Amino acid sequence: MMEVRLATEAAPGQPANEDSALVVGDLVAVFDGVTQPADLHNGCTHTPTWYVQRLAGQLGAAYGEAPDAALPDLLARAIDAVAGKHRGTCDLGHPGTPAATACLLRAGDDQVDYLVLCDSPLVLDLGDRQEVVNDLRFDQVIADVRQAALVPGAVGTAQHAERMKTAATRKWEYTNQPHGYWIASADPGAAYEAVTGTVPLRGPGRVRRAALLTDGASAAVEQFALYDWTGLLDLLTTAGPAELIRQVRTAEHADRDGRAQPRYKRHDDATAALCLFDEGKPA
Repeated sequence: MMEVRLATEAAPGQPANEDSALVVGDLVAVFDGVTQPADLHNGCTHTPTWYVQRLAGQLGAAYGEAPDAALPDLLARAIDAVAGKHRGTCDLGHPGTPAATACLLRAGDDQVDYLVLCDSPLVLDLGDRQEVVNDLRFDQVIADVRQAALVPGAVGTAQHAERMKTAATRKWEYTNQPHGYWIASADPGAAYEAVTGTVPLRGPGRVRRAALLTDGASAAVEQFALYDWTGLLDLLTTAGPAELIRQVRTAEHADRDGRAQPRYKRHDDATAALCLFDEGKPA
C-alpha cells in the first residue's frame, strides 16, 4: 500500500507552472519543464507548460495500457506520443525544443522501481540510511556554464538576463548528446539513458518513504541548506509538501537578488511528492 501527498506551485509572478506531476495507480511522477529566455528562438511554438502537461498525460496513458512495462519503456512511449503532437508544425531537431526532467516511481508487490532523468532527484528512506538518486551528468557537464552565468546580486538585472541567454545556447551543445546530458524532449531514446533501479518493500532495508522533487523543491537542501535530506523527509511527513514549498519561497524572498545564493531565477516552480509505504508488511 502506498499513500501519496503532493503539492506543486508556479513561481511567484509567473502566469503558468512549468512543472507537472502525475499520480495514477501505483505510478508517481514529477516533471520540470526547461525554461527558455523569451526572445530565444527554439524552433517550436509551444511552451514548457504545454510540454510537461502533455508528457504527464501521455505517461498516464502509456501506464494505463501497460502498467507492468519497464519505466524507460513507459517514458519513451510518452515522449514519442508528445513529439507526434507537434512534429508537423515545429522543428523537433532543434536542441532547444521543449524539454523536461523526469522522476518516476512505481510501487509493486515486493519492490519499488524508479527512474531519474536529469536534475529532479529522488530521496529514499531505507530505515537506517537515506539514499539520494541523482542524474549527475547535467551538473557535471554544464558546471562551467553555470559558473560563468551566476553573478552574486545580479538576479533580475539586464546583465543577468543576457547571461541566462548565453547559458541557454551553450547548454544546447550538450543536450541529448553522448558527451553531454539527457532529458525528455523529442527523442524517445533519451528515456533509456535515465538512471534506474529498484529498492525492496520487504525486509529490514525496505523503503519507508520516498520524495520525488523538482529542483525548485530540492533547493531547500541543495540551494538554501534549510535541511539535510533526512530533515526534508521529516518535514514532508509531518507538515506536507506545501509547507516545504512555502519555506523555499521564504528563503527566495529573503535573498531576492541572489547575493547570498547566486542562482538562475529569483523564484522557481516547485513540486514535491511524498510516498509513504505500508510499514505493516512483514519484515
